[in-house]
Amino acid sequence: MLYESLKDKPLGRLQFARRMGSHFLIALFLIGGSLAIGMVGYVSFEHLPWLDAFLNSAMLLGGMGPVDAPHTAGGKLFAGLYALYAGLLFIVTASVIATPILHRVIHRLHFDEEENEDVGA
Repeated sequence: MLYESLKDKPLGRLQFARRMGSHFLIALFLIGGSLAIGMVGYVSFEHLPWLDAFLNSAMLLGGMGPVDAPHTAGGKLFAGLYALYAGLLFIVTASVIATPILHRVIHRLHFDEEENEDVGA
């Protein structure tokens, strides 16, 4: 199981820090892989130099939009699809980072409720 169940105690700080670290690594892997895909696409379809391809890919992933407007039909199609992908990647990456935090908060609230019910019984 990826996360502890409702009956388990919440993780300690060190274990939670490790979980957050693994989620940050997953997010970095997603961003890095997406940046590489964007760079290869811009080099292949628009014949941009690698540095310009990096800039365009990074700007799209960051939500700013491309610096160089595409000129070829393939480049325009790639840039449009990559922009849609970048928007979805933002949501996925934010979810990957926020999930352990939200799980910890909800788990602590429910765990505290169960402790209080056990004491009152």
